[in-house]
Amino acid sequence: MAVSSSFAGAKMESLLLCCAPSSMSVSIRPPHVGFLKRGGLALRVGSGVGAGRARRVVRCCEVVASGAPSETQKIDVSSLSALEQLKASAADRYTKERNSILVIGLSIHTTPVEMREKLAIPEAEWPRAIAELCNLNHIEEAAVLSTCNRMEIYVLALSQHRGVKEVTEWMSKTSGIPVSDLCQHRFLLYNKDATQHLFEVSAGLDSLVLGEGQILAQVKQVVKVGQGVGGFGRNISGLFKHAITVGKRVRTETNIASGAVSVSSASVELALMKIPESSHFNARMLVIGAGKMGSLVIKHLVAKGCTKMVVVNRSEERVAAIREELKGVEIIYKPLSEMMACAAEADVIFTSTASESLLFTKENVKDLPPVGPEVGGLRLFVDISVPRNVGSCISEVSGTRVYNVDDLKEVVAANKEDRLRKAMEAQAIILEESKQFEAWRDSLETVPTIKKLRAYAERIRLAELEKCLAKLGEDLPKKSRRAVDDLSRGIVNKLLHGPMQHLRCDDGDGRDLSETLENMHALNRMFSLETELSLLETKLRAKIEQIQK
Repeated sequence: MAVSSSFAGAKMESLLLCCAPSSMSVSIRPPHVGFLKRGGLALRVGSGVGAGRARRVVRCCEVVASGAPSETQKIDVSSLSALEQLKASAADRYTKERNSILVIGLSIHTTPVEMREKLAIPEAEWPRAIAELCNLNHIEEAAVLSTCNRMEIYVLALSQHRGVKEVTEWMSKTSGIPVSDLCQHRFLLYNKDATQHLFEVSAGLDSLVLGEGQILAQVKQVVKVGQGVGGFGRNISGLFKHAITVGKRVRTETNIASGAVSVSSASVELALMKIPESSHFNARMLVIGAGKMGSLVIKHLVAKGCTKMVVVNRSEERVAAIREELKGVEIIYKPLSEMMACAAEADVIFTSTASESLLFTKENVKDLPPVGPEVGGLRLFVDISVPRNVGSCISEVSGTRVYNVDDLKEVVAANKEDRLRKAMEAQAIILEESKQFEAWRDSLETVPTIKKLRAYAERIRLAELEKCLAKLGEDLPKKSRRAVDDLSRGIVNKLLHGPMQHLRCDDGDGRDLSETLENMHALNRMFSLETELSLLETKLRAKIEQIQK
């Protein structure tokens, strides 16, 4: 939330909820300078270190305002008149505008793998990334979806323009990629478009392989990792949970996954397309990495008729588990130290490891012996890792070819008609689910009014109950007291039932959002509930608590 430079003097002094040491000065920033979010205060903190850039921990006590008298001035956090002034101020645009859901993304459709691998964030780092994003001035909630095919940041932003700017700068800082390069390849989607995009991603419509199931598992993982992370708030977590529901429904109702393959399966398809069909069963296969992706490569090779392969991995445990599962297939384990020796004896090499450095470079591949003409005379490297495990320059070595995840497009180019039909069916489901999600999010607007109305009615009930019991005397039996209390509750609940029903957005009640919001504003006026004031006060308190930590 922002306070403009015109909102100065007595208003700011009345609204400041905390204090600073006498060495610290507080002044109002113009809107273009940047400010603290959610707290309703735009602060420049100066103490000789970092000028206006340094952000200080402000404790609740007294504030010395820049240009104000030197004596300290105590501020009342519950000052109703001050909050009313802020509510009425034209500067308070953030409390009157709904926060926006944004997605800033770079995917296989828009960005080369060289850039995506620099942007990739390991799953273990997602909580840290969420925390850093939520510390940005205009970001309230965040989530990270980082896979081999995409890097997407979902945020709830107080300002669309400034939110995009801050997140893009953060991505540049963490990846080392200039902002100008990111802007060239990124895509930006807002609110309903952002919601629909995530639903399409979860349903597998945005994947190279239509309907592939791995992306749904990755969306589920975002929710799992986000549990307990402060910045993974109600709006963003609700969005991702709904996306999981959409992904499941699309696959169940459209059968979109039938015949579709994962990235691992597509990599096997690609390799088999590049070698003669006659050598499919006797080509020497090497798989490096026995994690989730590697094990899927092995299973898809077996499904295509391969009965013998070598698997290089750090430890033998995972390879032994795969061997136990795929009985009847000869799976030979080799340690990582023997990787180059195994590569020398392989025709097709699949790499799928979490290594952040290249396993194969031009220097260590150029001395490998050539492969036989029965497999086409070319040694194939199929790299499905991000960051990549195989340097692209290896293709310059005679008798070798390198393929990475971007090359899988060739595999999924077939059956366009069938994919289009299923995609159209899926889009109808996504549109329906998007409306449901928006209705849920819209309904959040009325939650404060519902709480306020109940609290208002409860205060009146308790006050009248107290008067009634006082008239009836102290010797009134407990059973009678309870009956009077139950009677008052019943009356209040029945009186509130109608207004409460008209504050809820349900698909079957025949009311649209505009009517519900009209009802909310009418109740606010009739009962002086001041919902916006309550929201503002909550945001102010939240910001103070954040600053104090």
